Amino acid sequence: MRTRITLACTECKQRNYNTTKEKKAHPDRMETKKYCRFCKRHTLHKETK
Repeated sequence: MRTRITLACTECKQRNYNTTKEKKAHPDRMETKKYCRFCKRHTLHKETK
């Protein structure tokens, strides 16, 4: 079952993206580099609650 998660920018702490992931295949928190429209550049985004 896929779970909805929210990705937040590590620099400005804004929650920018909503996506899904497979909990059984990836139990740890997701991290990816994505564009932050508030910082106006690519930053690391981490999974939040």
